[in-house]
Amino acid sequence: MESSMLQTCTNLIKNAKNIVVLTGAGISTESGIKDFRSQTGIYQRAPEYILSLDNFYHNPKGFYQFAFENLYHPEALPNKGHEILSQWENEGKVSYIITQNIDGLHQKAGSQKVIEFHGTMKTASCQNCRKTYKTEEMINRLNSIDDFYICNHCSPPTKKDRYIKPDVVLFGDSGEWFTIDGFNEIINIINQADILLVLGTSLKVTPFSTFPQYRREGTPLIIINKGDSPYDMSKDSYIIHDSIGETLSRIYEDLKVNK
Repeated sequence: MESSMLQTCTNLIKNAKNIVVLTGAGISTESGIKDFRSQTGIYQRAPEYILSLDNFYHNPKGFYQFAFENLYHPEALPNKGHEILSQWENEGKVSYIITQNIDGLHQKAGSQKVIEFHGTMKTASCQNCRKTYKTEEMINRLNSIDDFYICNHCSPPTKKDRYIKPDVVLFGDSGEWFTIDGFNEIINIINQADILLVLGTSLKVTPFSTFPQYRREGTPLIIINKGDSPYDMSKDSYIIHDSIGETLSRIYEDLKVNK
């Protein structure tokens, strides 16, 4: 890790009062959760079709079995990166975390202002009546009911109308933030930031990848990610290709010493 870049980022964060954080799979891999696109990621074993809305409706039982095995990690614990972001939120330095992750680790660490842009694996909802089921309940249903993915609290004409879908955004799907109002709220949040801190995402998947474009001119963009991103050479970008937990820990300790 280049010490001069680390010091520059530390100074920027020290003076910041409204940091908006964008996080991706790279922060969760340090808690033992597999990512999607790396050489050891989930997509090496399954194509994107597996996580599509079409596949869910075509093979709901198979979809759920894959999701429970690969996307649901109730045993995972927040790592140092999650904990520091939570602490900075408590100190009034971080205003929002906008995450691609569906694991809930930011909330487990204590963060309150979290936008789960791609949804969550903690719950599932009937696509007709919107009744919410906890994922633990869906696992129990899978083990005890043949058509466990069909809601029994409503009765539209066809069974497919009352399929219970995990509350994650699938390919071909849209979530609560994939609306004009949702986008505008996120754009407004980013536009008010005095630093945009990006952690563990290559910023190559739209529409999440477009968010840095909405920061005010001159707003620093700090990216801590082991891989490259399209923004690495852009103006006002500060890039560290290293561990998120280790990097944030060094910044955090330096800020404590130099208060």
